[in-house]
Amino acid sequence: MWCIGRITEEYRTRMYDLRHLYNVPYREKEPVVCLDEKSKQLLKNTHGPLPAKPGMPAKEDDEYQRAGTCNLFVAVEPKGKRRLVEVTERRAKSDFVGFVKMLLEQVYVSAREVAAWQQRRNAERRGIEWTFTRQDADRKLARHYVS
Repeated sequence: MWCIGRITEEYRTRMYDLRHLYNVPYREKEPVVCLDEKSKQLLKNTHGPLPAKPGMPAKEDDEYQRAGTCNLFVAVEPKGKRRLVEVTERRAKSDFVGFVKMLLEQVYVSAREVAAWQQRRNAERRGIEWTFTRQDADRKLARHYVS
């Protein structure tokens, strides 16, 4: 979780400069690229779902086993309407060959799904329009500002 401490004048100036950068018109030779990363825990259901019946949806148990982790690294060019996603996996150790095989298949399916999402979003030319203004930042963060 990201926690906001006391925000100094230098921090505010840098925040405003970054906000200004997001408003610069698109320039192909000088793209604005945003980077982010996210760690995710991979989970394996311990029980299969109970099948759906007429008028009743399928039911899933909330019990799971930890099955490793993966990291998602995302680079987005908001106004160029492109993104690049990389998935790196760290797999759980197991004595059961079948479990490891299933886990590897699960991870690779996830990586393929991420690649398909990336291709689809890029083909659709989905950009990002920043709507959070300097005034929004001042209103939300004012209580953290240092005078």
